[in-house]
Amino acid sequence: MHRTQTKVIQIGNQVIGGGNPILIQSMTNTKTEDVRQTVKQILELEAAGCQIIRCAVPTMEAAEALKEIKKQIHIPLVADIHFDYRLAIAAMENGADKIRINPGNIGSRDRIQAVVDCARERNIPIRVGVNSGSLEKELVEKYHGVTAEGLVESALDKTRLIEDMGYDNLVISIKSSDVMMCAKAHTLIAEKTNYPLHVGITEAGTLYSGNIKSAVGLGIILSQGIGDTIRVSLTGAPLEEIRSAKRILKTLGLYQGGIEVVSCPTCGRTRIDLIGLANQVEKMVEDIPLDLKVAVMGCVVNGPGEAKEADIGIAGGVGTGLLIKKGEVIKKVPEEELLTCLREELLHWEE
Repeated sequence: MHRTQTKVIQIGNQVIGGGNPILIQSMTNTKTEDVRQTVKQILELEAAGCQIIRCAVPTMEAAEALKEIKKQIHIPLVADIHFDYRLAIAAMENGADKIRINPGNIGSRDRIQAVVDCARERNIPIRVGVNSGSLEKELVEKYHGVTAEGLVESALDKTRLIEDMGYDNLVISIKSSDVMMCAKAHTLIAEKTNYPLHVGITEAGTLYSGNIKSAVGLGIILSQGIGDTIRVSLTGAPLEEIRSAKRILKTLGLYQGGIEVVSCPTCGRTRIDLIGLANQVEKMVEDIPLDLKVAVMGCVVNGPGEAKEADIGIAGGVGTGLLIKKGEVIKKVPEEELLTCLREELLHWEE
């Protein structure tokens, strides 16, 4: 797998690359200057399974706020810089564990050099970001439009620029809202560099379309063994990004832990509110630290059989349900007690 060959990069108290587990990232949507609200959101994201957090640094006040934020959180903090090289330097001076820049937006070579020198002094990794929306004009002309090849060339040009300045503590991200272009670009760049890759589908969209685009794009990329850290970008609450990222990684067999809920499609035999019940079960198991499969089945005809592959399951009848363990019916339970009964079983789980 390609992942085992990537360079290992230390970000605060975490490492990515070299076959280490793929880490989940998100980005705060609070004003970074508001330390209290930003910390509150980061702690909620930590509890949900976020492993690296990024904060926008649009002002000097935001850069200085990082110092206070860092004292109160437990995961690495990445400073997101767009145009002002002084903000990149201030963010590092205030404890950022990594900075995200697009060298093309930072300006002259001197300014990029100043950022690189500051990062080198502190050994802070730089994430070199390239986005299909801001691809250089000459590359658009060279490849007759925005293409995967153009994105890769742009990213490698920027990493070479920083390497020429004597620094190689780098992570690359190439993002596009075009899923197939994004996937192709990752396949191409994985053959040309051993820097770790931060993977995501940018501007993926609302919860519904964003989840589908991210699952398809990340699925294609990660299944090739490409990618060292991911972010699911959604137009929604950052907590949703973490839930989706965990589910994508778990589906690909790349995330250990957490309960997987499987449920049958509803049909004419369904005698209970299966949709409501499956959603309730999914919510209810989020805080239970077991690596199990839980089945939620709508009828007692196929329920026990279909739940065989799950560790534990419930199947609904007319006002009653069955509790099933390893394919065996354990007991009959009134419908309104199914959820409580399942939770009790999980909280006292023994192999």
